[in-house]
Amino acid sequence: MEEKVTNNQSYDAEQIQVLEGLEAVRKRPGMYIGSTSGKGLHHLVWEIVDNSIDEALAGYCDHIQVIIEEDNSITVRDNGRGIPVGIQKKTGRPAVEVIMTVLHAGGKFGGGGYKVSGGLHGVGASVVNALSSQLDVKVHLDEKIHYIAFERGKVVDELQVIGETDRQGTEIHFKPDPEIFTETTVYDFDILEQRIRELAFLNKGLTITLEDKRDDREPISYYYEGGIKSYVEYINQNKEVLHEPFYAQGSNQGIEVEVSIQYNDGFASNLYSFANNIHTYEGGTHEVGFRTALTRVVNEYARKSNILKDNDDNLTGDDVREGMTAIVSVKHPDPQFEGQTKTKLGNSEVRTVTDQIFSEAFQKFLLENPSIGRTIVDKGMMASRARVAAKKARELTRRKGALEISNLPGKLADCSSKDAAISELYIVEGNSAGGSAKAGRDRHFQAILPLRGKILNVEKARLDRILSNAEIRSMITAIGTGIGEDFNIENARYHKIIIMTDADVDGAHIRTLLLTFFFRYMRPLIDNGYIYIAQPPLYQIKQGKSLQYVYSDEELQQALSNMSDTPKPAIQRYKGLGEMDAEQLWDTTMDPETRTLLQVQLTDAIEADQVFDMLMGDKVEPRRNYIEENARYVQNLDI
Repeated sequence: MEEKVTNNQSYDAEQIQVLEGLEAVRKRPGMYIGSTSGKGLHHLVWEIVDNSIDEALAGYCDHIQVIIEEDNSITVRDNGRGIPVGIQKKTGRPAVEVIMTVLHAGGKFGGGGYKVSGGLHGVGASVVNALSSQLDVKVHLDEKIHYIAFERGKVVDELQVIGETDRQGTEIHFKPDPEIFTETTVYDFDILEQRIRELAFLNKGLTITLEDKRDDREPISYYYEGGIKSYVEYINQNKEVLHEPFYAQGSNQGIEVEVSIQYNDGFASNLYSFANNIHTYEGGTHEVGFRTALTRVVNEYARKSNILKDNDDNLTGDDVREGMTAIVSVKHPDPQFEGQTKTKLGNSEVRTVTDQIFSEAFQKFLLENPSIGRTIVDKGMMASRARVAAKKARELTRRKGALEISNLPGKLADCSSKDAAISELYIVEGNSAGGSAKAGRDRHFQAILPLRGKILNVEKARLDRILSNAEIRSMITAIGTGIGEDFNIENARYHKIIIMTDADVDGAHIRTLLLTFFFRYMRPLIDNGYIYIAQPPLYQIKQGKSLQYVYSDEELQQALSNMSDTPKPAIQRYKGLGEMDAEQLWDTTMDPETRTLLQVQLTDAIEADQVFDMLMGDKVEPRRNYIEENARYVQNLDI
């Protein structure tokens, strides 16, 4: 392990404050880690890693190791100061034991231990301990290795010295309790890798290593000297960028602000914000400050440079953000997050600080780089013209009243129910499948919208062109929410929007085009779990009077192995939904009692943005590489 980062501030048992005892964490784990599903399982890792990150933010640690052990237990090791092992006065117990067994015990509450902390309310270590069947801590401190072990939150080995050491830091090893995590106790390498990469980007100069001992994979180390500037480059790696990334950093009132921004030749706007390393999905005051400053600075520059004339309207926020990738990261000594999920920053002073630090630096950047400034303003002006055209096109998709049906597209076979919570919209490929679906559906709650041909690839088009596409207009009108800045989830006419396409290459392409559209322009539908993919069967097996449908080649082989040879089974391979009659389509794909639906979920917006850009964007090379790497997973390709 590397030498520890030296810094003189003491961190000892006196700085550990006890606020309340560890109560009922095992009875109500969801209150502390969100859920006991796979998401909660991975959350345990972040609670421990966050403590090491806090050491790094305070300037005492520059290397963190995360190891997935062969038995799916986790080891997190850092080279920070080491958890204090002295006696904590209030409890008379060693500080390390207090931290691991008492809720809200830590160095984050009294103001003495840490200036900035990203841990979840400071409950981290004790909650992980309570929810682990085994947990042990090794503290390398004062040339000694101090060891303490727990089972389900209770001490089983008292604090003791077990050896000598020439390094400093903390090592925590824990095994999640299968009594709590009944769904799974198996860690997903990709989920851990994504977040560890993100943490390395957000904390420049910090090395985080991920090792998986379950297979032969080499350990991966993440270290980014450029921090969020490197992050913007990573996000834009498949895009045609227009300039080198801009980066600004500053602090005021104890609040540290970092902003990086780079424009590309696309039309999507990507703004990702973080507060104390926590991804603030719902934005907050730091985002508001950045957006306000960006719009003001670009307009002021355009006026001073005489690109925008006196009779021209100002560019709007949407105009100046077209093709932008930006990351805003703030570190605040006392962050106030709105809601339990910690996804919106509420501190009012952050808006002013972010605005001031970013606007001063960006004004200077534009003045020093007039060609880049001109490119950004020109792009905004083109977006402005497209916005005016899109406004006209948008009027065609807007219904006059929430329940007015006369404006709905003619090819929509609507359901009779007006209760959106039970209503379903099937988006179906082609009129032949649409005919079977209309005949086979339950008219009370199932609506059918057939699409003719493939919709526009929205990754390569501005909003005005998108809204002039008849198929897309039909979808927007049928769903009822509006689009982009007009979007309102409350107006959704269906809480299940089901993409039903053929199980072939064309069907997969149409499905991807639709998902790209929903991700880019109606994203809350995905976030709220309204988008589904139907799973039509691949085969029908007939043997005598018995009839069976199977949904994959594996299921087919399994079904055939369980059948006798006589009479010989007749196998029909479905090439498309149009080959099924109405009754078959209902039985296999539309009947809520028997169908299989896949809910579209978004686990990482940044990764999703990159995938859509790679699959649907202009650059061919990343797409070719992806196909070559993943071609081995494809079976039964219909060409």
